[in-house]
Amino acid sequence: MKKEKRVFSSIFMALMVVFLYAPIIYTIIFSFNSSKSLTHFESFSLRWYEKMFNDATMIQAVIYTIVIAILATIISTIVGTITAIGLSKSRKLVRNLVEQVNNLPIMNPEIVTAIGLLMFYSAAHITKGFLTLLLAHIMFCIPYVILSIMPKLRTLDPNLADAAMDLGATPWKALTKVIVPQIMPGIVSGALIAFTMSFDDFVISYFVTGNGVNNISILVYTMSKRINPSINALSTLIIVIITVFLTITNLIPVIAERRMRKKLKKAQKK
Repeated sequence: MKKEKRVFSSIFMALMVVFLYAPIIYTIIFSFNSSKSLTHFESFSLRWYEKMFNDATMIQAVIYTIVIAILATIISTIVGTITAIGLSKSRKLVRNLVEQVNNLPIMNPEIVTAIGLLMFYSAAHITKGFLTLLLAHIMFCIPYVILSIMPKLRTLDPNLADAAMDLGATPWKALTKVIVPQIMPGIVSGALIAFTMSFDDFVISYFVTGNGVNNISILVYTMSKRINPSINALSTLIIVIITVFLTITNLIPVIAERRMRKKLKKAQKK
């Protein structure tokens, strides 16, 4: 029975992996297809990558997407971290109330948020474009950052900052040298979620953008109405960017930990 269960679990896991990654592999393979066919692979070619890089609209969409995602991630991570730390020191009633309000944008359907932002910008007579798109991305990224950091803050000793200041640290040093390093995993997780949410957002972006400012999601949507193999090349580029970003993010803590171990070993030898 145990062997049968193991075989069944292995088959189930294999099918899940195929289900999740087969479309991605298919997209990558056909991005190198020499023909326009999306079902028959003729021969290896960089034709669609060349077409993509020669298309100013595509390159502009990629640049807008990366710039907005990076800016939204940085700003939302800073604001979310400060807010989460402030909430951890607030009264329980205030903290619970703000946490419930923070959960609303996460639970709220994107289409409702998008229409709300559209109506707000129209009522405020704000011209839609890069700024409105960036503000919208910051707005829906902040709750995810707060949600990622709060559990880490709950595990900390509430007297940690006071103890640091009793030992001579200023409030700023207690924050940056004691509190922030302890919650860094939560900050990194929140930043990764914010980057991913911003990078591939379509619904909200579609409603709040204007003046020729398009991200990759909007561009792919407009291109999907007609057969254009350049979509495969663009999708492959997105996969590569996200993979590189995740790899770097995961390697940084490992490298930092190794350096700390080396420093500790040197200190012990002395």
